[in-house]
Amino acid sequence: MRMMKPIAFTLTLLCLSTPVLAQMDHSAMGDTQEQQSFDEPEGRNLPADYQDVETSPVLGEPIQKYAQDGQAGAQENFGVQLVHDNKIFYTLMGDRLEHRFQQGDNAALFDIQAWVGGDYNKLWLKTEGEYNTSKSDWESTSVEALYSRNISSFWDVQAGYRHDFIPEADDRDFAALGVQGLAPYWFEVEATSYVSDEGDVSAVIEAEYDLLLSQRLILQPRFETELVVQDVEEYNIGSGITGFETGLRLRYEFSRKFAPYVGVSWEQATGATKDLLQDDSASTNNTAFVTGIKLWF
Repeated sequence: MRMMKPIAFTLTLLCLSTPVLAQMDHSAMGDTQEQQSFDEPEGRNLPADYQDVETSPVLGEPIQKYAQDGQAGAQENFGVQLVHDNKIFYTLMGDRLEHRFQQGDNAALFDIQAWVGGDYNKLWLKTEGEYNTSKSDWESTSVEALYSRNISSFWDVQAGYRHDFIPEADDRDFAALGVQGLAPYWFEVEATSYVSDEGDVSAVIEAEYDLLLSQRLILQPRFETELVVQDVEEYNIGSGITGFETGLRLRYEFSRKFAPYVGVSWEQATGATKDLLQDDSASTNNTAFVTGIKLWF
């Protein structure tokens, strides 16, 4: 009996001390893990504007998961480090720089676009024109300045101004509103509506698709059409679908920035526009063999 009392006392003491020891060990482990989580590794190259976390996240409060736009311009990610995603970029693209061998007079055509801006907001400049190389005279030229706003992953809405330089007729001015982006199956689509300074309403739809025959050899079908609400007889434009242009261009990309191509293009006037052109003894269709280059900077 005397020997049992010391043993019982010892067991009781161990039972009472075990939870305390376990709590101390768990607390020590937590402190170690927390220190490992927030201590900066040695030798790490930190940006000049890096900001340390003053306190650890509060238990139960949501943690910021994505960078959010701020009015001040800086972006804050996780409340830890500033993310600079408002950098200004720019691109100059010569989509079509080509010579057209066609019935009658040959021509040179250019289609150039440029933009400057960030991920969401851009300024687009577009110009397209045709020069009659046989007569050494300009056929027509258009210039557009558009504000572009990204509205989804692959689409921008654009609004701005367009001016047409028209030989032997008065120039025309338009307000423009449209969308530009990638349709399903990677079709590049551009659809823009226009209202002229005389109140004439029209719309132009363009679509392109790059079919990769190899990593460098690419076949590009292209389609363009125009719809007009009112007759504009001064410019031989009738209401409805004025016509369409379709073509195939085969290019070889020596690099992504330089690609010569060959192809064929077919233009056809339709409806009231075709009638007005025939009354003016003008051509209503045209087939051309084209050679050119596509480039961008």
